[in-house]
Amino acid sequence: MLFRYLADRISWILFYLLSLLFVDLLVWLDNGIAIRADSLLYLNMLLLFSMIIFLIWRFRKETSYVISLDKLADEIADDWMDGLPAARFHADAANHRLLMAVGNLHRQKFADNLGAQVVEQEYTAAWVHEVKAPLTAMKLTIEANRGEPVIRTIETEWLRIYLLVDQQLYISRLPSLEADFILEKAGIQQLVANEVREVASWCMEKNIAVEFEGEEAYVSTDRKWCRFVIRQLLTNAIKYSPEGAMILMTMSVTPEGYVCLTMQDEGPGIAKHDLPRIFDKGFTGDNGRLQNAATGLGLYLARTVGGKIGIHLVARSEAHKGTEMDMIFTARNTFEDVQAQ
Repeated sequence: MLFRYLADRISWILFYLLSLLFVDLLVWLDNGIAIRADSLLYLNMLLLFSMIIFLIWRFRKETSYVISLDKLADEIADDWMDGLPAARFHADAANHRLLMAVGNLHRQKFADNLGAQVVEQEYTAAWVHEVKAPLTAMKLTIEANRGEPVIRTIETEWLRIYLLVDQQLYISRLPSLEADFILEKAGIQQLVANEVREVASWCMEKNIAVEFEGEEAYVSTDRKWCRFVIRQLLTNAIKYSPEGAMILMTMSVTPEGYVCLTMQDEGPGIAKHDLPRIFDKGFTGDNGRLQNAATGLGLYLARTVGGKIGIHLVARSEAHKGTEMDMIFTARNTFEDVQAQ
């Protein structure tokens, strides 16, 4: 900070030194001014020392505002405007007014955007609920006419619409997930089985079998949001699996003691260069470009929700060799802790 301060005032310092040099030359060359050399040297040393003391004093006085701003920038918070230091000089006051104006403009824009986002979320939630009414009526009609050959195809298409609408509802609820979170004991295989039943018509259309391995495992989680994560992974596996394939659900325990659900499909697999990006928002990859219905949201939403409720997702895959997706329940299991006591 001191060197930067001196660099900013180098012109003043040079002017002072050149003025001092000019006076020394004048005294040295003018025979009418009689000053001994040691006295002249003493005077120069005194003036230089005075200049150093003056620069230190001005440095402390003029940079106190900037130093306070640096500390505030290192510990920035939502109420940073309340922590702005008082300005001493005109330049500091101008900076202070600018920061206050920028802060107020940012707060106003943030409030406007937040209000618009709330309105949009409410509209989306209302729209989804309105759409679910005719979907429910369609489902009742399908149930009443299962004997018709075309009904199976209609039911599959209905299911896809229902899943998209339901996904949109969860997206609208995602910002308030913490307020909608209920921790309870749940059996993972049971949750998976419920989701398999939801997409049974889709599996039957593609002749896809779902098998389970391992014993039931219980974890502490939110049933609704956990089923949402399972649904995204399961629909992804069905979407990319060929007809007559099998999806294997395996329960296990990691070396760290965490419950793990592994979902293995027989799809086309994921290319090596796509694998690190499959959880990115909007990323569809090589396989997604072949699927017109691919949105690039399923795995992104699964990881986002999983990160909030204590589920870690790990993908393993090779091209043309299927994909394995691990759901590792890393959140501490409070039910087991109570039982252990």
